[in-house]
Order: sequence, then C-alpha cells, then structure tokens
Amino acid sequence: MKQFIDYIPLFVFFSVWAMDERTITLADYQHSVGGIFSAAEFLLASSVLVYGGLFVAQRRLDKFQWITLAAVVLFTIPTIIFRDTNFLKWKAPIVNWIFALIFMLSRYFGEKPAIEHMMGHTVAAPRELWIKLNSLWVCYFVALGAINLAVAFGLSEALWIQFKVFGNFVLTFLFVVGQMPLLAKYIETDDIEKDRAREDKAAESTSAP
Repeated sequence: MKQFIDYIPLFVFFSVWAMDERTITLADYQHSVGGIFSAAEFLLASSVLVYGGLFVAQRRLDKFQWITLAAVVLFTIPTIIFRDTNFLKWKAPIVNWIFALIFMLSRYFGEKPAIEHMMGHTVAAPRELWIKLNSLWVCYFVALGAINLAVAFGLSEALWIQFKVFGNFVLTFLFVVGQMPLLAKYIETDDIEKDRAREDKAAESTSAP
C-alpha cells in the first residue's frame, strides 16, 4: 500500500504530460494544462498533497519519503521557473544515489542496516543475510541512478517519461521479487512459529478451568 501511495504523484505527472495542451479558465484566470511543464506543476502539487496527507494521518514520514518530497520541490520548481527539463532529469539519479549512500552508511552507523529497518519487522532473518541484502540494494540504487541518467539525457522525452514512471516501477518490482528466494525459508519459519504459538494459546485456553 505504501509503495502504491508513493507512486501516485508520478502517475499524476504522466497523465498530465500525456494530455494535449489546452488552456483552462477559472474565473478570470487562465492556465495551460498538458505537456512537460504542466506535468511538473502537477507533480509538485500532488507530491505536497500526498505526503502532506500522509504526515497528517501518520504524524510522520520516513526518511525516504522526506528525501523524495524534498527532491520533488528542489527539482520541479526550477524546471517550472526556467522552463528547462534538465533540472527534472537529474531528480531520479540524485535521489537514487542518496538512497544508495544511506543504505551504505547504515551498515556502519546504527544497530541495523537500512533494509532490516524496513523489512525486519516482517521477516526474522539473520544479520548476515540483512547485510548481504543491504549491499545488493546499494548496488541497485547506484545502477538505477546511472540508468535513469542515461535514459534522461540519451533518449527522447517520451521514452524518458515512460521509463521514469513505469520503468523504475517494473525494475524495482523485479528486483524485490528476485530477493524472495533468499528470504523464503525465513518467511516460512515465521509462519510455522506463528501457527505453533496460536495452537499453544488455543490449547492453554481450552485446558484452563
């Protein structure tokens, strides 16, 4: 659910970009909607609304959501003001490299690597596996940042936008799925232990006077 919410601003961005440019009038105010710069405006507005709503609902945002929101603000505003997409093209590479740095440093600062902080409450895997997975995520973020940079400056605007919205999602999904065999036995162990705990609790309740 959380990952879907994080992608809402990107889907709004793509939808507005894909529209034919048109002028809408509200009262006496006219504004152009459609195209890359209008999409950047909607990306900024929807990100503030989505993350602002999450903050109000949860009373907090995690560090990755704060970084994503800050990056949207820092890179969309100059894109809109100067009508230059080069600012926006740098957002995904820099955000991914910041994530890579956070994951890398988390191994040396703090009790747990970043990936264990994110998934450790659902899977009781050994520390060695978390460190291995954390290193894989560092490599992934570095590579994904480089791929985004190459796509942004090497391909057409249409291909860049499509990769930005859908390509990153698909690659991340496949990367996460690829880690499942490493975690599968620990997930199964957790399920067995939970089942035993429920059975023991049920036995205790039926035997109680």
